[in-house]
Amino acid sequence: MIERTLAIIKPDGIQRGLVGEIVGRFEKAGLKIVGMKLVWPDKKLVGEHYADDEDYLTGVGEKALVNAKEKGVEMKETALEIGQRVRESNIRYISTGPVLAFVLEGNTAVQSVRNMIGGTNPLTADIGTIRGDLTIDDFMQSDAESRSVRNLMHASGDVDEANREIPLWFEKSELFEYQTVMDKVLHDPSWGA
Repeated sequence: MIERTLAIIKPDGIQRGLVGEIVGRFEKAGLKIVGMKLVWPDKKLVGEHYADDEDYLTGVGEKALVNAKEKGVEMKETALEIGQRVRESNIRYISTGPVLAFVLEGNTAVQSVRNMIGGTNPLTADIGTIRGDLTIDDFMQSDAESRSVRNLMHASGDVDEANREIPLWFEKSELFEYQTVMDKVLHDPSWGA
C-alpha cells in the first residue's frame, strides 16, 4: 500500500516558522519526501485545488452544520451556501502568502499524514498531532471573524483526492524515485533475514 499524498504547510505555518518541525515529524515517521517547493499560489491555482464541485461543497457545508449544531449554534445558510463560503475563504487564506507544498510517499501515506496532522478544528485536534500541538485557532473564532480557520496544513483526504491534487501542484519531472534507509528497514522483506 505504498501511496503518495499532497501536504501543504499553509501561510500561517510559514509565517510562524514551523516548517522544520512539521517536515521533521513526517520524516521521523518514515515518510519519504519525493517532491517539495515553496510557492506563493495565485487564486486560480487555489481555486482549482478547492474544487468548485457541488457535491464536495455540500459535504463541507454539512460538516459545518453538524459542528454548529453540536455547539448549539443555528446556521441559516444551506449546506451548499456554507460550502461555497468556506471555499472562497480558503482561496483567500491559501493565496495570502507562500506555502510549502510537498509530496510524501510511504505505506498508507494518505491516512498516516491525515492522522499526524489531526482534526480540521485545532481546538479539538488530538494532542500529539500537528494541529493539536502547534495552533490554538478554532471554528467559532474564525467564523466570528469571517475567515478560514488557521490550521497550519492541508493534506489530501483520500487516494483519489491525492491523485487529483498532486498534478495541480507538481509536474511529473518534479517528483523523484529514490531509495532511503527507511525503505529498506520498513518495506524490504529481506531486511534482517
